[in-house]
Amino acid sequence: MVERSPWLTALAHAVMVLGLLIVAFPLYLAFVASSHTAQEIIQAPMPLLPGSHLWETYKTALLGGGASAGSTAPVARMMWVSLVTALVITFGKIAISLLSAFAIVYFRFPFKNFFFWAIFVTLMLPVEVRIMPTYKVVSDLGMLNTYAGLTIPLIASATATFLFRQFFLTVPDELMEAARMDGAGPMRFFKDILLPLSKTSIAALFVIQFIYGWNQYLWPLLATTSEDMYPVVIGIKRMIAGGDSANQWNVVMATAILAMVPPAIVVILMQKWFVKGLVDTEK
Repeated sequence: MVERSPWLTALAHAVMVLGLLIVAFPLYLAFVASSHTAQEIIQAPMPLLPGSHLWETYKTALLGGGASAGSTAPVARMMWVSLVTALVITFGKIAISLLSAFAIVYFRFPFKNFFFWAIFVTLMLPVEVRIMPTYKVVSDLGMLNTYAGLTIPLIASATATFLFRQFFLTVPDELMEAARMDGAGPMRFFKDILLPLSKTSIAALFVIQFIYGWNQYLWPLLATTSEDMYPVVIGIKRMIAGGDSANQWNVVMATAILAMVPPAIVVILMQKWFVKGLVDTEK
């Protein structure tokens, strides 16, 4: 039994508050910067209280325009590209991983273990290692500046396959035997039994993979050259060009705040399922 001490409780809360301040202060500065004009931001010292240009700045960011030396493309379009890309990558990874793990666990075929380890070994070959041949293939297929080019090279996941395989191995064999006696085929067993049992794991992976897809930088940097297909992470980079005075830092900070909103919403809405999927051991 852990003894409760008022001093230790106060110390723990103080450490948590300090950590929160360290993490939140840069976000607060970005929000404050997005509410001022670009000229006010570059003054020393920078204002630490919100200004009166909040709605004007966010309108400029969402609809595009301005006099920046960098990209002035609409952030609303960038966020749409990021949303579509993240959702396609997320659902694609989960679907492919579920089916591949199902095949590895419940089907007998030659070299089954070899194929599983071949999938697992791809963890040692991230996008950065195979980025040049991947770019060559995507370019030859004419998929640059397309949603297919942004998503298909990132859609397979050895990690998700391994996690689903480990979960399927814990499912009692009696469930499979009962389904077989009731005349259920493989896909019926997969749809009616395995998928409902996997919903917490799917929810946890959905959050992880959505943030992974939303924050992609290196691959979209190569696969997109048109402003119409910039994800929001690339859009932030393209907005920054020239010296400090040539950039609309208020619009850049507003874009950074907007880019954090969808992942934050996903985490907040799915927090319960995310935690349950990571810690729940009940099958």
